[in-house]
Amino acid sequence: MGKGQRSQPMYSNEIIEAPQDAGKLASSGVFQTVPASSSSLLGHKDVECGPVAVSAPAETKVQAAPKEIPHEKPHEVQDIPFFTLMTTYLSFLLLVVLAHFEDFFGKIFMPKQYLQLRVQNGYAPMVSDFESLWSRHVYARMRDCFNRPIGSVAGGHVNLIDRVTRDYNRSFQFTGKLQNVLNLASYNYLGFAQSEGPCADKVEEAMREHGITQASSRVETGRSKLLVETEDMVARFMGTEAAIIVSMGYATNSLNMPSLVSKGCLIISDELNHSSLIAGARLSGAAIRVFRHNNTRDLEKQLRRSISQGQPRTHRPWKKIMVVVEGLYSMEGEFCNLPKIIELRNKYKFYLYVDEAHSVGAMGKRGRGICDHFNVDPREVDILMGTFTKSFGAAGGYIAGSKALIEHLRLNSYAAVYAEAMSVPVLAQVSSSMRMIMGEDREHALEGQQRLDQLALNSQYFAEGLKKLGFMTLGDPGSPIVPLLLFNPAKMPAFSRECLKRNIAVVVVSYPATPIITGRVRFCISASHTREDLDYALEQVSEIGDKLMLKFHKDVINQDTKKLE
Repeated sequence: MGKGQRSQPMYSNEIIEAPQDAGKLASSGVFQTVPASSSSLLGHKDVECGPVAVSAPAETKVQAAPKEIPHEKPHEVQDIPFFTLMTTYLSFLLLVVLAHFEDFFGKIFMPKQYLQLRVQNGYAPMVSDFESLWSRHVYARMRDCFNRPIGSVAGGHVNLIDRVTRDYNRSFQFTGKLQNVLNLASYNYLGFAQSEGPCADKVEEAMREHGITQASSRVETGRSKLLVETEDMVARFMGTEAAIIVSMGYATNSLNMPSLVSKGCLIISDELNHSSLIAGARLSGAAIRVFRHNNTRDLEKQLRRSISQGQPRTHRPWKKIMVVVEGLYSMEGEFCNLPKIIELRNKYKFYLYVDEAHSVGAMGKRGRGICDHFNVDPREVDILMGTFTKSFGAAGGYIAGSKALIEHLRLNSYAAVYAEAMSVPVLAQVSSSMRMIMGEDREHALEGQQRLDQLALNSQYFAEGLKKLGFMTLGDPGSPIVPLLLFNPAKMPAFSRECLKRNIAVVVVSYPATPIITGRVRFCISASHTREDLDYALEQVSEIGDKLMLKFHKDVINQDTKKLE
């Protein structure tokens, strides 16, 4: 088929080609931005959020974005000690063996506890014993580390509602107490999660004028003036012709992708893409192929094979080929290799879908996401998707692109036709926070850029601090997500509980959300964190690392220090 898989357009009867002057625009400096400067940061006070900007030491500099990300796995993952690797596998094996052992004898001596796993009155069990083995015996051991209820705004600090268990995490009882902790678990990248301040005031004004909700989908009576204005603002913010807003972030992917591709089309997806992308791809009915994470060489092999062989059995050309990636991978803290992927797009003429749920607002000198980070023309990406649940302190998501694309989605997307329109308070939060980032709020013209600068400084400071302490971390420089590898399944609940004792809230992640050997704790950095907050966290994490023997690079760092001396 060669380069002809765009013979059927994505959404209309016209062939949509990449803009011919895209490279000239990028090279001419249209999309270049002014470097962040710590000297421009001004003090700012928030209620739950804490200070947004804290002056940084002179030696702290924000590194320029790399032109291309390496194809291979990070150096840290390649250097996993053999002893750690073997003990991790053996630990999981031991957990599974003990789980089967407990189930075998439990069904004999405690049959009442296994009634839900047996056939009752002719009804098969909803979940079999093997399907629920992981949740009953592995997740249950560390259930107290997840779903911790909060009693305040999830800002730089948050109040956890204290709870206890007396039956080994089967149930919990509230004690009535609150514990104020440093919040390193929320996606509050720019610190807009606030109950007071300019955004909260705008939300209150909007509710008094427009009410709470339109109680309808957008194709009926849900298309309000506020919704149209916010969509226009999102399009300007992303540098595209138009945008559509969806009231749920997960549904932005899962309910819109089936409107773009269908049977006879091909989706080539990164192996670590989010669950919402996987759900949307499966609902579409298109064929799905997977390439190795962030490996553009493997992506090109998949493209060449797919184009040359066509559809299975018939070998007819694919109606469309769409490559799906994320701008910032939330479990790895890594950026997609967007410049190289766009190079392949221009060569093989496929459609490019970029999920910017975590990168928009948090990446780039102007907060425009991964395109801003790499100084890439947004029109080089066919479909730009993002959410408002992270950097904007709101909810829902958007898709930005050409006007023809958005008009197609407004008439054909399940999210537009059947789902309710975004509520007024959420729209007001999105528009007010985005105006601040864009510098269009006259009363707070500098505050948005201050938050962007502070997030970049905080992210780099914390990531470098962990590496200097000898921890094995993942992620690219400048990422607000900093994963620290724990490996052993027993160390995940231990790390979380030790952090909670020291008034720090973190998120630990394990299989099946990550590969089985790379269990980790995922630190989420925010502009609302002060330098004192980060220093305290590094100090406490260092103590926990010594206690749990997590400093795998400590010897290497000591050797480098001796060489410098």
